[in-house]
Amino acid sequence: MACVKADAYGHGAIPCAKTLSPWVDAFAVAHVEEAENLREAGIEQPILVLEGPFDVADAQKIEELALWTAVHSEHQLPWLVEHLTPATSNVWLKLDTGMHRLGIGAEALPVVWSQLTEAGFQDTVLMTHLAFAEQGDSALTQYQKSQWRAALEALPSPTASALNSAAIVGELPMSGDWVRPGYMLYGGQSCTHPVTDLRPVMTLSSEIMAIRHIPQGDSVGYGGRWIAPRPSHIATVPVGYGDGYPRHATNGAPVWVDGYECPLVGRVSMDMVTVDITDHPNATIGSAVELWGEHISIDRLAQAADTIGYTLMTQISSRPARRWIDH
Repeated sequence: MACVKADAYGHGAIPCAKTLSPWVDAFAVAHVEEAENLREAGIEQPILVLEGPFDVADAQKIEELALWTAVHSEHQLPWLVEHLTPATSNVWLKLDTGMHRLGIGAEALPVVWSQLTEAGFQDTVLMTHLAFAEQGDSALTQYQKSQWRAALEALPSPTASALNSAAIVGELPMSGDWVRPGYMLYGGQSCTHPVTDLRPVMTLSSEIMAIRHIPQGDSVGYGGRWIAPRPSHIATVPVGYGDGYPRHATNGAPVWVDGYECPLVGRVSMDMVTVDITDHPNATIGSAVELWGEHISIDRLAQAADTIGYTLMTQISSRPARRWIDH
């Protein structure tokens, strides 16, 4: 089940879903509106709404569009019973194994499961979400694993799903029939379990628009955050936080300039960044610049901005031109 929520993690849900369609059994989105957009674009595979219905109108739309739906709270049950056709509906019951964000508690699980069965829902899938899958040996992960095992033993051989990207990469031994990759589909890497053959899907690129030659001791950018330790050549690149580049990227954050890695210098502006190209003698106006992609991993840049790659992917604004390349 390919997760294409949040506009496929900023990559474009419709083109990504069309590309993935021959390779996956189903898609997952956060809410009904995202699923509706995919249906209108011609996506016919099952689509799971991970947050389930927010109200009666959502339940009606789930039935109309033949969507799969999660159930994370008992207050959603009457909507499903009243508006979904059990014989053709696929319900995913979310169990809270310890993340405490969404899900039915372990004590209520047998009752809710029975209620769904009595209402005619026969293909219910049990699912959970891991809070710290990057650390398979953490106390929290071990607790969630034990809760998951107990739930599977308490139910009559349920179809199950527990593994997200981090759990798949970390090869956590958790029983299940479905896997739900998200971040890893787009080449995002866990620092704990890097995978060498994951390739980035997104490249954020630009070009040098201007070059300044500044003396030792002069500063660059708002607030004078970076001071030249030597006579320096500074390239200005027309991309900034208005495009989705992280404002909090630090001095020294990596930038790929026409075959060389160069350091970001100075504070990120809305529309521009500045890069020290002193050691790159061939850089000139028009030289290609990669902010992240094949040479500069989005996760490495995220570390330099005290954030995570998920944030960078999903916060690309509408301003940069988008080009989808068919490999």
